[in-house]
Amino acid sequence: MSAQYYIGVMSGTSLDGVDLALVDFSQMPKLIAADFTPMPDTLRVALSQLVKKGETSLQTLGELDHQLALLYADSIQRFLAKHQLNADDIVAVGCHGQTVWHSPKGQYPFTMQIGDMNLLAAKTGITTVGDFRRRDMAFGGQGAPLVPAFHQAVFSSPERLTVVLNIGGISNISVLNPNQQTIGYDVGAGNTLLDIWIEKHLGKRYDANGEWAKTGKIHSALLTLLLDEPFFQLPPPKSTGRELFNLEWLEHKLTQIEPLPVEDVQATLVEFTVQSIVQALRQIENPQDYPCVLLVCGGGAKNPLIMERLQTHLTDWQVSTTTEYGLDVDYVEAAAFAWLAYQRIHNLPANLPSVTGATQAVSLGAIFPNI
Repeated sequence: MSAQYYIGVMSGTSLDGVDLALVDFSQMPKLIAADFTPMPDTLRVALSQLVKKGETSLQTLGELDHQLALLYADSIQRFLAKHQLNADDIVAVGCHGQTVWHSPKGQYPFTMQIGDMNLLAAKTGITTVGDFRRRDMAFGGQGAPLVPAFHQAVFSSPERLTVVLNIGGISNISVLNPNQQTIGYDVGAGNTLLDIWIEKHLGKRYDANGEWAKTGKIHSALLTLLLDEPFFQLPPPKSTGRELFNLEWLEHKLTQIEPLPVEDVQATLVEFTVQSIVQALRQIENPQDYPCVLLVCGGGAKNPLIMERLQTHLTDWQVSTTTEYGLDVDYVEAAAFAWLAYQRIHNLPANLPSVTGATQAVSLGAIFPNI
């Protein structure tokens, strides 16, 4: 059977860059190749300010929309050249775009991802599928998370309770419980606060291997304050982002306790990320007493301190990574958007109402033809 190649493109809340995944759908979804393009500093700073403030001019918003499309297109073209592929070899690109605001709970719910898909299709010469979240919201869903449907397709097993944990900017889980509907939801701040804090104090984008956090001590009073956030008491489906977990939120919490060494704050933030995950896992019902497997992906899967703390708290779980189950931890989300594009091209359902709260399963995304 000839290959059916799709490219998934993902730039997440961490704003570190663009993940690309080439997936073959001729049989079972198979990751063929993957790559990463760093986010240019000027674009990252501009997006960070936009996400943090939620305010901008229409001129700036339009220019960022255009710049992101160029970044995506350049990344895809370099990716194709590297792997000796042509645009004609690719059925479609599935591009998430960059989320700049997500507000599913207001009187007028909406979500906004930017990155001009018309421009992306024109520059690459490849049919592009984008704008995945808003159709789910049109049917009453939260528009997030969308990846659990992909997790169900590739990781579910009738012999175990499987939870796929993505620790990106935000932590989210997919609960694949045999004989029950799949559910998935955001559970906490993931790497967002860790990245913000080290950038503020050390000028680094992230704490490689948790080395800085290892020099600090966990402060129990701060940890309690961080966990005392109404979001954690909400029932699923639920989703969150930088509009909640940001520097201002953290600094407000810090005003409520005595001043701490900055490295102690970082150590406590690691434990906050871990504890928010652990609390969510402990609320999962397992009436059949299946073996419990936690598959971690995203940037947090490469942080030894986070993985160590998860294993310490979750003694009744087998803690692994998605890499050990055939899908590189860095490219699960990008592969998911290749899958979403495949589902849209074939007009197949791609959301899970049990996850997003939508009234029905629908095919997600808008198609932007290459000509």
